[in-house]
Amino acid sequence: MTGSTRGPNDPRRRERILDAALDVVAEHGAIKVTFRRIAEAAGVPLGSLTYYFDDMQHLLTAAFTRLAETVSTRYGALLEAARTREEAEEAVVEIICGKVWGTDRNLLLSYELYAFATRHPEVRAVMRSWMQASRSALARHFDPLTARALDALVEGFSIHNSVDPRPTERDEVAAVVRAVVGAGA
Repeated sequence: MTGSTRGPNDPRRRERILDAALDVVAEHGAIKVTFRRIAEAAGVPLGSLTYYFDDMQHLLTAAFTRLAETVSTRYGALLEAARTREEAEEAVVEIICGKVWGTDRNLLLSYELYAFATRHPEVRAVMRSWMQASRSALARHFDPLTARALDALVEGFSIHNSVDPRPTERDEVAAVVRAVVGAGA
């Protein structure tokens, strides 16, 4: 089997499957994901999916976990770099207005994760972990209630700005962040 990508000669197969699963979710929605579509997108034999994942629930949970960890890393890095409360406020504005999501695709995938978790209680742990990571990053600079409010603000503005024909301007977002932070002081 010269040129085969099986077993230990293909150490990134699991990651390719997870990436392909997210691609399929972005294209078709979590409700229409199949092993066959994922295998085709990953360029792997169909049996590879069941080798790594017991069922679709397990596969989607791992894929959504990968997404959450990727976005949380970016989110956390911005807040970790902040040395003052003002820099932390600016980091929150950047999280909302910048490219923390990386791509519009990742934001779309987060919508899919929310919907999927609503229908699959066992996946809610991914959402809870993601929220906890976000709040912990915010709690480096803000009290717990303010961190929770800012986390909700990030989610809300991100969702609204992705569909609003006139997304909230950066200076307006900054004013709202200052108001929330001021109310928590």
